[in-house]
Amino acid sequence: MSKNALFIKHTAKPGKRDELRQVWEKYVRGYVAGSDGQPAYFYCYDDNDADAILVFQIHADADSAGEFMKQPWYADYERESAALIAGTSEFRAATPQWVKGTTA
Repeated sequence: MSKNALFIKHTAKPGKRDELRQVWEKYVRGYVAGSDGQPAYFYCYDDNDADAILVFQIHADADSAGEFMKQPWYADYERESAALIAGTSEFRAATPQWVKGTTA
């Protein structure tokens, strides 16, 4: 299995989680929906932290993860989301060893 996975935790400033999601929807949602490079993508609200967003992504290969950051809108997305994020987001790269479903 050669796919790559990425786990991300963003913590919004208090009460700003929905606004942060709106920025994600403005810039990222459409790109991910049409991207063959990301066959699975989960954008989730943390049930135990009212300000946290958890993202899980499967990338078709290492190059597809980098393509996201090369998009012409990426700098605007970073700038707008940075104004709503508290602290540094956590990123964890992983190599799936077994996947159930169509992303295998």
